[in-house]
Amino acid sequence: MTSAEQRRTQLLRGVLDLCVLAVIDEAPAYGYEMTKRLRSRGLSSVGEGSIYPLLGRLERDGLVETYRAASDGGPPRKYYRTSRDGQRALMAGVSEWRAARDAIDALLAPIEAEVLR
Repeated sequence: MTSAEQRRTQLLRGVLDLCVLAVIDEAPAYGYEMTKRLRSRGLSSVGEGSIYPLLGRLERDGLVETYRAASDGGPPRKYYRTSRDGQRALMAGVSEWRAARDAIDALLAPIEAEVLR
């Protein structure tokens, strides 16, 4: 893994719970479906190995609720949906993300201008 890939992975770890809540808030989903949605949005490094522990933590924290539904030809799937606390946490997280992003953008803008010259 290159240093750029490692840096991207570290950044993602800090906001993966927010990304997962956003995906679940769009529509309830089971674990593998969430990884597909995240990957389709450019987060290709997210795998099931990191999703399931995160979902367990979100459930324990009361940010997601679960239910089981039949699947095509297999056992019932465990679906996740955001709880009211999860929706509030998502809104707060988006606000925090935007504030952090804006501060970092302001800090890096002079460097970006230098690179573009």
